[in-house]
Amino acid sequence: MKDDYIARKERWARKLAGKEPHQVRSNDRLPPGQRQVTNFPVLDLGVQPTVDLAKWELKIHGLVENPVTLTWDAFCELPQFEDTSDFHCVTTWSQFDMHWQGVAFFTLADLVKPKPEAKHVFFKSYDGYSTNNPLDVCLDDDVLVAHRWNGKPLSVEHGGPARVILPKRYAWKGAKWIREITFIDRDILGFWELRGYSNTADPWTEDRFS
Repeated sequence: MKDDYIARKERWARKLAGKEPHQVRSNDRLPPGQRQVTNFPVLDLGVQPTVDLAKWELKIHGLVENPVTLTWDAFCELPQFEDTSDFHCVTTWSQFDMHWQGVAFFTLADLVKPKPEAKHVFFKSYDGYSTNNPLDVCLDDDVLVAHRWNGKPLSVEHGGPARVILPKRYAWKGAKWIREITFIDRDILGFWELRGYSNTADPWTEDRFS
């Protein structure tokens, strides 16, 4: 597990330095049960909150040594990270080669310094949404809090100002309109997980529902 973590962080560091070329996961990129699309469908809880950047905050706390609340300016002053990855929605569509820019989860973790007992991460959004992930899943070279997509600021309908991107999980695990990240020592189910969706959400095993 430690060697895998080191390998992930090394890949991320090479990407950050522009020394890691984009590589697709495999020649067979489409998970089972998915269809490839070229548009970006909009799915949400029926609320698309508009957050004034002057009032936007990202609170990162819990089992960490250095809890912080980032303003938009402070968030954008962190090292910026760009990555290209595939995006898989549980409603059976996938889009390839989506280009994101934002702040890598590794950067946020290094900033707040999770304590050893932190094993899970709970995300909350400005629309009341929530979701959960193991910390190990979040600490990967392609996970970030994105504020730009394909070279443009992330629009409100797609989760702007900022949303979480976890390419190796179905997209509901990446919260739109992110406002809070909490490091915890136990698993707490989020909005869809409480309503019958899978807690692990691996597209490659069609892990859609519990």
